[in-house]
Amino acid sequence: MAPTTANVADEAKVANIKTLTGSELNSVPSEYTYVKNPNDQADASDPEHSIPTIDFAQLTSSSPELRSKAIEELGRACQEWGFFQVINHGVPESLLKSMIEVCHKFFDLPEEEKKEFQSRKLLEPIKCGTSFNVAIDKVRLWRDFLKVIAHPEFHSLHKPADYSEVSLEFSKQTRQVATELLSGISESLGLEAEYIAKAMNWDRGLQILAANYYPACPQPDLAIGIPPHTDHGLVTLLIQNDMGGLEVQHNGKWVLVDCAPGAFVVNIGDQMQILTNDKYKSVWHRAVVNNRATRISIAVPHGPALETAALPIPELLGGEAPKYIGMSYEEFMELQASPAAYMMPCLDHLRVKAE
Repeated sequence: MAPTTANVADEAKVANIKTLTGSELNSVPSEYTYVKNPNDQADASDPEHSIPTIDFAQLTSSSPELRSKAIEELGRACQEWGFFQVINHGVPESLLKSMIEVCHKFFDLPEEEKKEFQSRKLLEPIKCGTSFNVAIDKVRLWRDFLKVIAHPEFHSLHKPADYSEVSLEFSKQTRQVATELLSGISESLGLEAEYIAKAMNWDRGLQILAANYYPACPQPDLAIGIPPHTDHGLVTLLIQNDMGGLEVQHNGKWVLVDCAPGAFVVNIGDQMQILTNDKYKSVWHRAVVNNRATRISIAVPHGPALETAALPIPELLGGEAPKYIGMSYEEFMELQASPAAYMMPCLDHLRVKAE
């Protein structure tokens, strides 16, 4: 949905969160106020409130027994949580740290230098901003973002100087991990390893490097980094600095994700829920803020080719009726960015109505 002139003007008037927090705030401005229900918070000390762990080395092992065990665990994680952490994935921790550092450098650039990347276009190859859509957001977000499309065509910033080299290597290695996970998910459903990749035209699939900057907040209980949402793609991989803040909804409670150093946090997206006819759920999650230090996260959503429509996989229906109609991935992303998504979850717009 193309922005109106008024929308663009509204966006330009909104200070990014880095500028706002640089003015020594003692309280959260009213337009950023977001109140969370403390009764919805899970007990962090409860071991049942820990996301599952998938050992990537076992998933890619030459041992049939180890691989079979890992695929079974992967399927259970997708079905019961929709979120899991991946360890022993082979991506050097030094590369992950370099990617976080170079994104931090971008957010530290003078505001005038970042203005050229401000855009409201959904699929702008490189864009930065703060809230999703100032014209329709109910509350402004305590974060700034940078989104760069890395596949099917690689795009890059010319500043900071080392962003291009680091992001190219990071995007390649992250995509390799995502490809193996997609194969494992296919097999966990009883399908051929390449089934989902072929059906979704994965070779032309979308990959976005989405960096988020969450500065320390004077009243973290009264602000939100990103409100509850689901991801639009197939799978999303996420890394972060040593400040946590990702919360996942599980059994009606918000669980703060605590992951191992160097691990990827992975979640199932809306397109996967459609393909599996609700067997694997795209789970609601949010980003909360803290009053101690800046959190940097980099989410890497991977989706189908833009023109590809996800539909429930016939082999998985088992006599059950398909629960979703088709819509191209690009149209689905446009829906998620539209006011309609504020009225009803995106998946519900595609859900087959009961007669």
